[in-house]
Amino acid sequence: MRLSPLNQRRWRNFTRNRRAYWSLIIFSVLFGLSLFAEFIANDKPILVSYRGEIRMPIFRFYPETAFGGDFKTEAIYRDIEVKCLIESGGLDACWDDPEGIYEQAQTGVVDGEKIEKGWMIWPPVRYSFNTISDVKGVAPAPPNWENHLLGTDDTKRDVLARVIYGFRLSIIFTIMVTVATSMLGILAGAVQGYFGGWTDLLFQRFLEIWGSTPSLYVIIILFAILGRSFWLLVFITILFGWPALVGVVRAEFLRARNFEYVRAARALGVSNRVIMFRHMLPNAMVATVTMLPFIITGTIGTLASLDFLGFGLPSSAPSLGELTLQAKQNLQAPWLGFTAFFTYAIMLSLLVFVFEGVRDAFDPRKTFQ
Repeated sequence: MRLSPLNQRRWRNFTRNRRAYWSLIIFSVLFGLSLFAEFIANDKPILVSYRGEIRMPIFRFYPETAFGGDFKTEAIYRDIEVKCLIESGGLDACWDDPEGIYEQAQTGVVDGEKIEKGWMIWPPVRYSFNTISDVKGVAPAPPNWENHLLGTDDTKRDVLARVIYGFRLSIIFTIMVTVATSMLGILAGAVQGYFGGWTDLLFQRFLEIWGSTPSLYVIIILFAILGRSFWLLVFITILFGWPALVGVVRAEFLRARNFEYVRAARALGVSNRVIMFRHMLPNAMVATVTMLPFIITGTIGTLASLDFLGFGLPSSAPSLGELTLQAKQNLQAPWLGFTAFFTYAIMLSLLVFVFEGVRDAFDPRKTFQ
């Protein structure tokens, strides 16, 4: 799809802002990798070869009996017995001497007999966000190069895996909330500013009442009744977040409603919807985009704050706010605090730099050499 000359100029302005351009590339790479978190950090192998058959435990449930075991529950692929069964092709001797048989199976020969050797391809991080590690010592465990690059939290879950999944969850949550709140806020502000009069007056009184509602109390009450869930948190955040753009869009529409091109469009019989969203909204986009970095960073901060206070995502979810809470509760484990700080600092800085570039690209008065 070919861009219009106006959008081509905007894209050129954005790419000439080197800080914004490279921030977009870095953020896109990080977010793109996090979308495949199951292939990067997981306690299940990506591929398993058992008796010549290729299986993908990431996408499908396999009981232990599928590999010659005794239990119908899902195979725990990190257990030495399950490793032995897969490598040896399901030898019963794995239950008697799993370590010995496993070492022999890796050579393809067990007790002098050649076997159909199986294999597993593991993700780079062999822990998911909820995997309890069997690392020795007390929790939180410090970082080490062998198992946990960023250490473990107070329940022996791998911090790096939780950061990867938590980063993805935070960005997806932010995108969903930002898109929904922006659409509602722009629509409400456009209607207020374009029609004015009683419409504007009644809307303003409603916003004053709605803005004085104690959102934290509402969240506590709803979570107490309905329980904590991701979608409920998205709904509540949208419910209290949409007025953020109303004032900016309203002011731009109030300013432009009596411009000559708007009056001419009305005289020609152009519908209000076309005038509002085809002719007036593009002129309000600079002020609107200027507010987006604040909305995005505010949404991330809201999620982190609610998780920190215990009113956010369920405790089983990978949460960066919960990691921050653990850092506060375990001052003897500084790696938790450093990880949370640098994760938020890098994520928010990249987003702010990107939207600064977007804002300047939409501004017709700014060009980059």
